[in-house]
Amino acid sequence: MPKRAVITDRAAPAGGPYSHAVVAGDTIYLAGAVPARPDGTWVTGSFAEQAHAAFQNLAAVAEAAGASLDDAVRVGVYLRDFDDFAELNEIYAQYIKGEHLPVRTTLPVPLVGFDIEIDAILYVGD
Repeated sequence: MPKRAVITDRAAPAGGPYSHAVVAGDTIYLAGAVPARPDGTWVTGSFAEQAHAAFQNLAAVAEAAGASLDDAVRVGVYLRDFDDFAELNEIYAQYIKGEHLPVRTTLPVPLVGFDIEIDAILYVGD
């Protein structure tokens, strides 16, 4: 199965030596997206502002890989403060849509300097 790395300038730069995404056959693995702008500056506002920025990065990477977030089969969400869970669900529904919603795991984690990180696995087969 052929695979290829995806790096785009329409999303925040990767925070280390890794790709924004890897396409392996009909499956696309999206690295964690954080609330930063494509120029690398951080979005430091409210949880909602940070969540929208992270989802916009994730969507930009999905598009660069030839897909959309509607192709998600699994989404992982990592929250600094689990009290943001209800607000996350409201924002999540604006970006993850479709007839067949993906599975999701949401975990509280000790993020430092930002409130949310999101990764996903997309399937683009028939």
